[in-house]
Amino acid sequence: MEFITLRNGVRMPILGYGVYQIPQDICERCVLDALQVGYRSLDTAQSYFNEEQVGSAIEKSGIPREEIFLTTKVWIEHYGYEQAKASVLESMEKLRTDYLDLVLLHQPFADYYGSYRALEDLYEAGKLRSIGISNFYPDRMVDIASLARIRPLVNQIEVHPLHQQAEAKQWLDKYGIQMEAWAPFGEGRGGLFTNPALTQIGAKYGKTAAQVMLRWHIQRGIAVIPKSTHIERMRENLEVFDFALTREDMAAVAALDQRQIAFFSHQDPAMVEWFVKMVEERKKQHDCAKEQKSW
Repeated sequence: MEFITLRNGVRMPILGYGVYQIPQDICERCVLDALQVGYRSLDTAQSYFNEEQVGSAIEKSGIPREEIFLTTKVWIEHYGYEQAKASVLESMEKLRTDYLDLVLLHQPFADYYGSYRALEDLYEAGKLRSIGISNFYPDRMVDIASLARIRPLVNQIEVHPLHQQAEAKQWLDKYGIQMEAWAPFGEGRGGLFTNPALTQIGAKYGKTAAQVMLRWHIQRGIAVIPKSTHIERMRENLEVFDFALTREDMAAVAALDQRQIAFFSHQDPAMVEWFVKMVEERKKQHDCAKEQKSW
């Protein structure tokens, strides 16, 4: 495994295991499989609703907590200083740990400054080893990096061969913020798993297109958190440290860049409305659940 040293000296595996969209009923098994084959970085979030399963798997694995780099993210409905702080402490309980290696603000909406101040205080109290942001575009990233008390250490954003984020990387590098890629395969959109350029490069090394994509990210200095529910794929995703792409290989992958978001834009007003509506609906569900418990 290769490591990245964050600006505060904390070492973070460059390749981790993400649990986005992994259902609760199989999440514990998947995390145990990932730890068994060698992953030591796990990425979850409050909005994934599987923190408890991740915590249970870590406990059952028998692997010392200090050997695992554990990340979670604060969701929008918990934004605001007091709520964000309380939600992180609740996440720690679900994850069965008394500290977290990295906590990110999941989205650049609502009171992200108040929420970030909560992360800063928890960081200074020793509860969090690193803090950062997710889905912050260069303008919002520069804003918080310039005005916050503690500059974010990580920004987790959409990065893959069809959306390579070259400009964002320049700005992140300028501010000493580590880029981390969610959806490093672009979820296979645009035929990435069978893309001729990627498969031809892979054939030279006896590797798959997926392994070429991970290697390309790693050689750009980008942390990656691929997801799979199959132990064979988990192993395959780890087998990317025994070869290196040439300059020509890197250029061939760079040529695939479409510079277009493959999932959703956080600058699209309709998408912002969608996030707001989702938060409102979840608050209503939460309030209804509280009422039922009080009956």
